[in-house]
Amino acid sequence: MRKPRWHVSSAVVTVAPDAMPAVRDRVAGMDGVEIHGGDATRLIVTIEGDSTGRLGDRLTEINLIKGVLAASMVFEHAEDKEETSCRWT
Repeated sequence: MRKPRWHVSSAVVTVAPDAMPAVRDRVAGMDGVEIHGGDATRLIVTIEGDSTGRLGDRLTEINLIKGVLAASMVFEHAEDKEETSCRWT
């Protein structure tokens, strides 16, 4: 049996400038997603979950938000759940 793993990735979300307020609100409300910064056309986010697939699914959801021009994963890290004090269960 595989041990549960904790996955986290960083991503850059490029947004049409006029859509930024709405996109920021939608992304901020997503479970497992946190906004860490950005500017007028980009958001820097982390996505957390229990599998690479879940991170990919969340990134796809972000890509499909009206006003998002691109959402690109930059980095991914995974480790056994008991090795970290992650927020998911």
